[in-house]
Amino acid sequence: MFYNQGYAGNTAARRYAAVHSGSRTEGATPHALVKILFDELLIALDAAALAERTGDRMKVSDKQARSMSILFALESSLDFDNGGDVSVGLAQIYREARRLLLVGVKERSAEPVEQAHAMIAEIADAWNQIG
Repeated sequence: MFYNQGYAGNTAARRYAAVHSGSRTEGATPHALVKILFDELLIALDAAALAERTGDRMKVSDKQARSMSILFALESSLDFDNGGDVSVGLAQIYREARRLLLVGVKERSAEPVEQAHAMIAEIADAWNQIG
């Protein structure tokens, strides 16, 4: 009759997030899909930094993996043939953000993760102004 909220609540939250995410991506334009990736990446980076500060190693690992996955997705979506120097520059930024994430985990420090967040937030802001 009584459920531990840590288990049942977490499962429900994940299901809701999956439905919410699915409804956001359904019918979205390519530009909107990239915006969603940036939004999700910034949320994951924030959560990773907070988890690092509170010492929640499981959440750090989960949010780091999510951040890495999104960074790889963003980089793999770059069009190097038509994007020229812009694509190369973005790829370098995404790689630096991944490096900072790894440094943060290795050193158990939120600061490198926050640096990655600041870099990505700048790009996300520019992307939002385009669309």
